[in-house]
Amino acid sequence: MDSGRGGRGGRGRRGNRGGEDRDVRLSKSMSYALRHGANQMGLQMGTDGFVFVEELLAHPQFRSYSLEDVERVVATNDKQRFKLLPHPEDGRLQIRASQGHSVQVMDLELKPVIAGSSDCPAEAVHGSYLRNWSSIQEQGLSRMKRTHIHLALGLPGEKAVISDGIEFFWSDNGVLLTAGDAEGKLLPKYFSRALRLRPTRSILPLQ
Repeated sequence: MDSGRGGRGGRGRRGNRGGEDRDVRLSKSMSYALRHGANQMGLQMGTDGFVFVEELLAHPQFRSYSLEDVERVVATNDKQRFKLLPHPEDGRLQIRASQGHSVQVMDLELKPVIAGSSDCPAEAVHGSYLRNWSSIQEQGLSRMKRTHIHLALGLPGEKAVISDGIEFFWSDNGVLLTAGDAEGKLLPKYFSRALRLRPTRSILPLQ
């Protein structure tokens, strides 16, 4: 529970749970609900990944938040994790996560990346922990329980993955996504290099 005065919409942005910002907690809770937990939480999610905001706020996990809280978190999120817009038929506000789903969503309005086009990155980067490197080096990257592997733009390199028929897409918030190969992986043969960033920047050996 948050401490503070006022009703549902009058609480301060900072809570008392470990000093974590209240908006950060809301963002994390929405990310889980809209990416993974909607069905288990009893939320009705459309095939396009949208949930009505009024239904989200009626859930016990979100009762301490207001529409203004949701709108603020969506507007100020630096990674644009959420999309908020009125339903085309009745105008009711609906919200979805831009990417990162483990639940199947039929239409995220992903933009296909075409090899050789101006928006085709020459190289993409995936960030992970050093403890995962041995497994990644042997087996490649896996989408695991999610629908896509998440990548970011990198330095100039080869476009071999796209030429091998593996599809890539841009999400609404500019994240490069791929479902990988038939097994949901990007194999090590596509890695041009691996960098350890901390405590000092160094190159990791590739097999």
